[in-house]
Amino acid sequence: MLVVLAGLVLWATNDFLSQRFSENARNRAELRGVMYSGQLLSELQRNAVVPLMLARDPALIMALSSGDYATTSARLITAQQEIGAASIRLLDASGRTVAATDRQILGANFVSAPYFVDAMRARDTVFTASVSENGGYEFVYSRAIADSSGTLGVVVVGTDLRRLERDWAGISDAVAVTDSTGVVILSNESRWLGLPLDEALAVRTAPNAIGRAFQVTSDWTNNPVDAWVKGRAVMQTETRINFLGWRMYNFTTYESIRERVNAVLAMEAMIFAVLAAIIFYVLSRQAQRKTVAYMRESADLRALNARLTREIAERERVQRELRVAEQTVQQSSKLAALGEMSAGVSHELNQPLAAMKTYIAGARLLLDRGRSDEALSSFQRIDDLVDRMGTITRQLKSYARKGGEAFEPVDLRQALSNALTMMEPQLRRRPVRIVRDLPRKPVMVYCDRIRLEQVLINLLRNALDATKAVPDARVEIGIDTGAQAVVTVRDNGSGVSDLDKLFEPFFTTKKPGEGTGLGLAISSGIVADFGGRLTAHNAEDGPGAVFELTLPLYDPDGGRADRPLAAE
Repeated sequence: MLVVLAGLVLWATNDFLSQRFSENARNRAELRGVMYSGQLLSELQRNAVVPLMLARDPALIMALSSGDYATTSARLITAQQEIGAASIRLLDASGRTVAATDRQILGANFVSAPYFVDAMRARDTVFTASVSENGGYEFVYSRAIADSSGTLGVVVVGTDLRRLERDWAGISDAVAVTDSTGVVILSNESRWLGLPLDEALAVRTAPNAIGRAFQVTSDWTNNPVDAWVKGRAVMQTETRINFLGWRMYNFTTYESIRERVNAVLAMEAMIFAVLAAIIFYVLSRQAQRKTVAYMRESADLRALNARLTREIAERERVQRELRVAEQTVQQSSKLAALGEMSAGVSHELNQPLAAMKTYIAGARLLLDRGRSDEALSSFQRIDDLVDRMGTITRQLKSYARKGGEAFEPVDLRQALSNALTMMEPQLRRRPVRIVRDLPRKPVMVYCDRIRLEQVLINLLRNALDATKAVPDARVEIGIDTGAQAVVTVRDNGSGVSDLDKLFEPFFTTKKPGEGTGLGLAISSGIVADFGGRLTAHNAEDGPGAVFELTLPLYDPDGGRADRPLAAE
C-alpha cells in the first residue's frame, strides 16, 4: 500500500509540475526565437541595400567601361570595412572577377554562378543562397551594373550569416533555419546543413549543443513531445521569418524542467523512504526469526556448490579428452588423404576409358563393313584419348603438388564443347535435354585446358546422375562474362541436401558403388589452382542444383560478350 500510494503521489506531482514548467520553458523558447529571427532579418536587410549603392558608384561604372581596375579592389576593400559586409566582388559582363576584397579569386570566372545569371536577367538586386566549397552555405546579394550602353557587369556582396551560427553555438538550444523548400541552410549543428528538417532530426545527432542534454535519464516529463532527435524528446518552437519563406526552429531540451521536477520528486521520495524505513525495521524483526532457517539452507547450498564444482571439473576433463580425440581424427584424415590420389586416378580415367570402349566397338563394326577410312578416324580418336589419359595422370600429379605447367589462353566455349563430346556415350544412353546459353564471342581464360575439361566433365556427369530419376531430364549450361567468367551448370534433379560437406573428399550423395566422393573435391582444387572458385547451391526458382565455376578473364579489357537466344 505504501508503494502504491508513493507511486500515485509521485505521478500526480510529476504530471502537474511538468505541465507548468514546460509551459514556462516554451514561452522563453518562443521569445528567444523572436530575438534570433530579428537578428537574422536585420542582418539581411542591412546588406540588401549595399548592391544598389555600389551599382550606382561612378567609379565602378567607369572602371567597367574603361577596363582599368587598378584601384577598384582597394575601393571595394574600403567599402567593405565601412559597410561591414563579408565580401565584395566585381564581375565584368563575361563573369570574370575583375576586382574583389579577396584578391585570391581575381580572374576567376563565375559566368555560370546562380547569382551572376539571376542578376543579369533580373536587372534588380537578387539574393542567392548556394552551397560553398567547405560544405556550408554562401549568402550573397548581387545586382547588375549598367550605363547607357548596356549591362557592364555585376557586383556581388556576401552576407556573413555564419556569424549568427557562431553566436548560436554558445547556447544550449539547437537552432535551424530552413528555406522555402524545408532544407536547413543555417544551424549551429553543422551536420544538419543541406538536409530536410525531418531527415536531419531522424538521422543526424547534435553532439555540440543539444546532445549534452541527452546524457541524462530518459525523458518522462512531457507527453506528447514536439519532436524527436535520435529517439530523444525535445521541445520545438517555430518562428516565421518575413524573408523568402524562411522559417526558424528552436529545439530545447527538457533538462531544466527535468531537474526542477526531479528536485520536488526527490523530496517526496525521501519522505516515503523514511516511512519505508520504519516499516522495514518492523519487518526485520520478523526476519531475524527466520535467520536460523536460512543458515541451514545456506549450508545445503554450499554442499550443492561443491558438488557442482566437481561436476564442472569432470566436464572440463572430458572436454580435454574430446579435443585430443578430435586431433587424432584430424591426423587420421591426413593419413586417409594419401589414398585420394589412387582413387582420383580411377575416377578421372573412367570417362576416357568409356569413350575408348565405344570407339573400339564402332571401329570393329566399321571394319566389318569395309569402311576402313572411318575406322581409322575412330582409331585416331582412341589415340587422342590415350594421350589424354597420360595427360590426366600427369595433371593429377600436378594437382598433388598444387600447381601446373601447361597454362595457356583457353576459350571456355571450346572447352565446354570438348567436354560435351567426351560425354556423348552417356548422353546417348537416355533422353536428356541439354540447353546451352553461350556468348557469340570467345571467352578467354588462362588455365590448363585438360584440367579445365576434367572439371567441366565432372560437373556434367554429376548433373546427369542427379537427373536419373527425373522423367523430363534437363541440364542447362551457360557462360556469362562480366568482371569474371562464370560457367553455370544447372539440373532439375532433387538438389543437394548437405551443401557444407559437398566439396569434402569421400563425401557423396550417390548410392554405394556409384561414386567415390572425390570428383568435386578434386575439381575444387583444380579451380583454386586456376585462381577461381567452384560453388554450389540449390535452385531458388525450381528443383535441382546449380554449380557455378568462376575464373578470371584472360583479357581484362574485353567487354561483355553479346548473347544470342538460348539454343537447345
